[in-house]
Amino acid sequence: MIKVAFFDTKAYDKPSFERYGEERGLQFRFLETKLNEDTVELARGCDAVCVFVNDTVNAAVIDKLYAYGVRLIALRSAGYNNVDVQAAFGKVHVVHVPAYSPYAVAEHTMALLLTSVRRIHKAYNRTREFNFSLNGLTGFDFHGKTVGVIGTGKIGRIFIDICRGFGMKVIAYDRYPAQDSGIEYLTLDELFARSDVISLHCPLTPETRHMIDAAAIGKMKKGVVIVNTSRGGLIDAEALLEGIKARKIGAACLDVYEEEADIFFEDRSGHILNDELLARLISMPNVIVTSHQAFLTEEALSNIAETTVGNIVSCFENDGVCDNELCYRCGNIEHCKKERKEKCF
Repeated sequence: MIKVAFFDTKAYDKPSFERYGEERGLQFRFLETKLNEDTVELARGCDAVCVFVNDTVNAAVIDKLYAYGVRLIALRSAGYNNVDVQAAFGKVHVVHVPAYSPYAVAEHTMALLLTSVRRIHKAYNRTREFNFSLNGLTGFDFHGKTVGVIGTGKIGRIFIDICRGFGMKVIAYDRYPAQDSGIEYLTLDELFARSDVISLHCPLTPETRHMIDAAAIGKMKKGVVIVNTSRGGLIDAEALLEGIKARKIGAACLDVYEEEADIFFEDRSGHILNDELLARLISMPNVIVTSHQAFLTEEALSNIAETTVGNIVSCFENDGVCDNELCYRCGNIEHCKKERKEKCF
């Protein structure tokens, strides 16, 4: 029986993980607390830990996991910016879910965009109070507008297909352009200057952190709509707020926020929000914030559980050759040169 400490558990996590875990011989210890230096003790006696995007898996946590005999960190997400993969190398294997339902995130991105531009949220609130005025609800056609997509992995390309269905002109930026995709790639500066809508679909790395900052916003069209369903750290939130106040940014749609770790995924309606920057963003009439829910569909939850359980089992049954391992050894963390045919360490 493989014992797994499952951190930051939510009610929607359990059904799929219990089902797939039971089928593959895993025993989950479901914990509501997030993993960090203060809670890592809860992993003692387990073979693996399962973590999410707001768990803290830094070098100190990894050293303690290693000392406790934990052999595997299993991310139930695609992103891994919260894990010190370099510190884990040689001690604890790290696996992730590279693709669970790119349609879920891409569709939520378009849902946010439609809601914002066509003022659906405002109309919903009005009509519930029997206010049927159309004043202030004017939007704009998507057809013919230019959308700049930053990051053309699976999610980005699906979002591009959706935009093309609306008759939008698509331009894109990616450090590694998709070959033979028919996508028009530009420099970031060219994308900023030409886009009516900018949507972020890239990972958070030291190179991409705050890629949307004051300088970048200064290069954008007046009235640009910015959408982020990837990672909060891609946007300098203070610069975003200043751009909104200056009327340079026409609207912002955010499913993620840089300092979300201690805020999102919990009901804080009865408390004063200590994050003044987020409170000010939410108060803006042209900002929509959802709490990192783009992934949250039945299909995605099932795929995440199935893949994560498969990743865990593979590491313990294949003599350390793990499916979907994030390996620091090769320098190409997600695409190991050994193609997972041998141990990373």
